[in-house]
Amino acid sequence: MESDLRGGVDASKTEGDLMVRRHFGNRLIQRSFPLRDRSGLSGGLLFAMLAILVGCSGGPEDRADAKTLQAREAIPVTVSTVVTKPVPVQIRANGTVQAYSTVTVKSQVDGQIFQVHFTEGQEVKNGDLLFTLDQRPFEATLSQAEANLGRDTAQLQQTEAALAQSMAAATQAEANLARDTAQLEMANAQARRYKGLMGEGAISSEQYDQVRTSALAMEATIQADQAAITNAKAAIRAAQATVETIKAAIKADQAVVENARIQLGYTTIRAPMQGRTGNLLVRVGSAVKARDDSSQLVVINQIHPIYASFSVPEQSLADIRKYRAAGSLKVDALIPGQEDTPARGELTFVNNTVDASTGTIQLKATYSNSDNRLWPGQYLNVVLTLTTEPNAVVVPAQAIQTGQRGPYVFVVKPDLTVESRSIVPGRTLDNDTLVEKGLTPGERVVTEGQIRLVPGARVDIKPSAPAAAPQEQAG
Repeated sequence: MESDLRGGVDASKTEGDLMVRRHFGNRLIQRSFPLRDRSGLSGGLLFAMLAILVGCSGGPEDRADAKTLQAREAIPVTVSTVVTKPVPVQIRANGTVQAYSTVTVKSQVDGQIFQVHFTEGQEVKNGDLLFTLDQRPFEATLSQAEANLGRDTAQLQQTEAALAQSMAAATQAEANLARDTAQLEMANAQARRYKGLMGEGAISSEQYDQVRTSALAMEATIQADQAAITNAKAAIRAAQATVETIKAAIKADQAVVENARIQLGYTTIRAPMQGRTGNLLVRVGSAVKARDDSSQLVVINQIHPIYASFSVPEQSLADIRKYRAAGSLKVDALIPGQEDTPARGELTFVNNTVDASTGTIQLKATYSNSDNRLWPGQYLNVVLTLTTEPNAVVVPAQAIQTGQRGPYVFVVKPDLTVESRSIVPGRTLDNDTLVEKGLTPGERVVTEGQIRLVPGARVDIKPSAPAAAPQEQAG
């Protein structure tokens, strides 16, 4: 007969049977199993059944003994001390990068692309030459307008000369009128004197008639002078009207010339702002139309500075407005794969309405982007820092466990035993979690090895694993 004792079980084997005895406190359970029964069960299967019986037959006293044994054994764990430190109050969200401004370059005149002066994706400055259209039609139009202006200018000079001549003729006619008027007065005086002499018989009637005829002729001359003056004044008014008409035509010609120059200037298309060009949408020889959406030439995005657009729940709006009123709010942009070096920016835009469909509000942060790390359309995570909580109770996030009663931690007591303590955790920042209730600074909590712990278990505190040192290069 062979006998084996495992954990309070006595097993003995006879020729045909297997005898099993199990002690439970003061009770003894004994069973006999045939090594091979009529069903063909082997002894190996019976030993497996024995193992199940051994593992599952423990009563309350056996479990108490197991806990006692576990409490006596020191379980290796790592611990961390509960500390207080300043912790920023932050809002995290997903965002996308947007260009600070975007301009779609179009032609302002109909024409044909003659030359392209940049390459796709090139950084351009305000005023840099981008395209040149075929200038020959516009140069011809300008030349014709300038010729019309010159013709009308010459006509103006000729008309002004005629006006001056008419004014001189009027002056001459007025002088003639004054002279003939004086002569008429003299002729009338002589006629009166001759009339008296003829009455006295001193002269003949023929002499008087001659003087009288001269006076009448002078009157006719004066009427002719007056008509000449009237004609001269009419000519002056006509010349003045012609001058005004030609001056108006000259102004119209000048406007046409200026417009032709502007149209010619539109054949050189320059960058309206500093930015980076996108795909070239036309090639040399392409025909373009003025201000036509189908004739876009290139799109320029301004990326210095640049926006990051993101949305946060509307419940955060009150805090954002509160802390923004006290000063500028910093926003970190975390680029995937480069989270250790966030881009630093500032909140510059809060939308004027909440999106009712999502319950969020749009925000924008502005970044200098001098290193070109941010790119329009890029996905990133943003962290909006509202303020800093100066004395927050903090533990490593891995110390917090979840049970039926909620979050808890194992606290190491001075006698190196542990207790399970419920806590109220707050937000998690990096690898630390704020504890709003349940822990006191200076207490030690278990960070590794919790799976083997029960309340009252004794622990053996092991040092935390150091960070892996860089390997030396062989050589």
